Amino acid sequence: MGDVLAHESELLGLVKEYLDFAEFEDTLKTFSKECKVKGKPLCKTVGGSLKKDSNSLMIQKDLVAAFDSGDQKLFFDLWEGHIPSSIRDTDSLAQKLEFYLHIHFAIYLLKYSGGRPDRQELDERISYFKTYLETKGASLSQTTEFLPFYALPFVPNPMVHPSFKELFQDSWTPELKLKLEKFLALIFKASNTPKLLTIYKENGSNNKEMLQQLHQQLLEAERRAMAYLKRYNKMQADYHSLIGVTAELVDSLEATVSGKMITPEYLQSVCVRLFSNQMRQSLAHSVDFTRPGTASTMLRASLAPEKLKDVPLLPSLDYEKLKKDLIWGSDRLKAFLLQALRWRLTTSHPGEQRETVLQAYISNDLLDCHSHNQRSVLQLLHSKSEAVRQYMARLVNALASLAEGRLYLAQNTKVLRMLEGRLKEEDKDVITRENVLGALQKFSLRRPLQTAMIRDGLIFWLIDLLKEPDCLSDYTLEYSVALLMNLCLRSAGKNMCAKVAGLMLKVLSDLLGHENHEIQPYVNGALYSILSIPSIREEARAMGMEDILRCFIKEGNAEMIRQIEFIIKQLNSEDLLDGVLESDDDEDEDDEEDHDIMEADLDKDELIQPQLGELSGEKLLTTEYLGIMTNTGKARRKGLASVQWSGDEPLRRPVTPGGHRTGCPVKLRENHTEEMDPSVYLQQIAVPDARCNQCPVH
Repeated sequence: MGDVLAHESELLGLVKEYLDFAEFEDTLKTFSKECKVKGKPLCKTVGGSLKKDSNSLMIQKDLVAAFDSGDQKLFFDLWEGHIPSSIRDTDSLAQKLEFYLHIHFAIYLLKYSGGRPDRQELDERISYFKTYLETKGASLSQTTEFLPFYALPFVPNPMVHPSFKELFQDSWTPELKLKLEKFLALIFKASNTPKLLTIYKENGSNNKEMLQQLHQQLLEAERRAMAYLKRYNKMQADYHSLIGVTAELVDSLEATVSGKMITPEYLQSVCVRLFSNQMRQSLAHSVDFTRPGTASTMLRASLAPEKLKDVPLLPSLDYEKLKKDLIWGSDRLKAFLLQALRWRLTTSHPGEQRETVLQAYISNDLLDCHSHNQRSVLQLLHSKSEAVRQYMARLVNALASLAEGRLYLAQNTKVLRMLEGRLKEEDKDVITRENVLGALQKFSLRRPLQTAMIRDGLIFWLIDLLKEPDCLSDYTLEYSVALLMNLCLRSAGKNMCAKVAGLMLKVLSDLLGHENHEIQPYVNGALYSILSIPSIREEARAMGMEDILRCFIKEGNAEMIRQIEFIIKQLNSEDLLDGVLESDDDEDEDDEEDHDIMEADLDKDELIQPQLGELSGEKLLTTEYLGIMTNTGKARRKGLASVQWSGDEPLRRPVTPGGHRTGCPVKLRENHTEEMDPSVYLQQIAVPDARCNQCPVH
């Protein structure tokens, strides 16, 4: 009874609120009268909800009036007093709106004081906004949309800063006001729902579903626990067995020092204990352990048997017939052939099998790179069929993933021109554009192709593309930023960037805070490189770039902080020339890599599927296009030795991001063996390859 009395006022208030909501007017009068007669207190408000009708409308009008007049204190007093904290703190729409409202009041004097704001009041508003950013607004610092605004309090004149240009347009404030009015109308309407109804909904139908979910989670947890327990017991048994074998082997080594021999029977017993149950019967008892190296070979085979298997070469193909059908066949046949040829390359085993496939394609000029005929396989990039265009782009990208493939494609500039044309024209198929972009990015590892792309104005196209990074797929974003960075490393590329310095810096500063962290090394590299140009440094200082960069130091990891510190150092330098890249326009040098990396993305989301009885893949090739002796071997050119890189210190050699992102050894750039400044870490020739597939060193 005591619990009921403690909450009686609130319970009676719930009943009153519901009767009022349901318009039981007579019942409500009788209920209120009886409560008064019996001396029962009625709670005036329930759960902090807002008053209805006229009171709600008055609050909405006061909020909008404070918004219009720029009365910051009145507005936020009303906002915090009448918008429930449960909504302000958890609803993403409310949080975003509140962020923009703080911006509105922070810049109000700049917009509506005729260019002569009261300096003391302006400083107070900016200080209030800064406090908000450091406290409640800090939760949105990881959101790309809001990240540039964290630099606003530090910018001397936001009105001329390109990052804040939108805030000072005439349409910005009316649009924000409309969003505020819609939000208030929605929230005040929702707040009028009686709490009794809300409690019923939350604790009625949801309870059964919640219990079922919890029961299911419990069963799954029990199954996982049993599985982990079995694995633990097995590991413990293996551990004890291994300790026992190790002790025996140490004793045996000591015995050999004394001149005692180890018998084959003893080795066999050790191997039987080490090998799996499946191997005991089939291998361990039938192997001649008197042969040197047999035991170690057996042990390696039990750990990684696939590494000891001989990988056969794939059958030779009739490339003349293949190319004829690629040019004159139906679109469906062309698509299936391009798919099969790509699969032959991407699914082949790294090493001799893949090299043989690649050399066969090159020696038979599969893509007609050296052909002067009016019709060629390369022209499939401009096919009317979407599937043919896409599968041709995929094949070119696969070839460009391999160093020898890039060399083959780079021998004729028409390949580059066709890819550039396809990139700018393709607006229907995202995957086609992804693969064309991927191929061009890999082309940018070669200096002559870098030069050609810079001359063709590809930098301007990339900057325009990256204005809206959230509209791009992860693959497109990563490869476009990496391509931009590679082109910016060249003197000619930096000079191109100087022509659009403001736009370039705006795009890169926006990308710094993007949620896709894979692009950060390339953004940093591009910034560091272009800031070697004095005119770009001057533009960057004018837009408050250092303040923007220091915002990211607070949020970044140790590696990111080091990179940004290098960029800030470059920004504040007074060097007239970029001493690091004095010879970067020497066309005789190539930034080719030693290793090849084939992305899994090359075979994602296949557009066509074979129908019943229709041939595809390797079966199509070996059934219809079997050839004689078209596979040709060729010695693979040697690259520089691989070196490992520790993330604890800046790289001292150019690398590919595919290496340090996937765990593969980092590769050196050919023709560059001199010691380099740590800041060169930011100037690496890059191939973004987070999706490493069948990497030779894995």
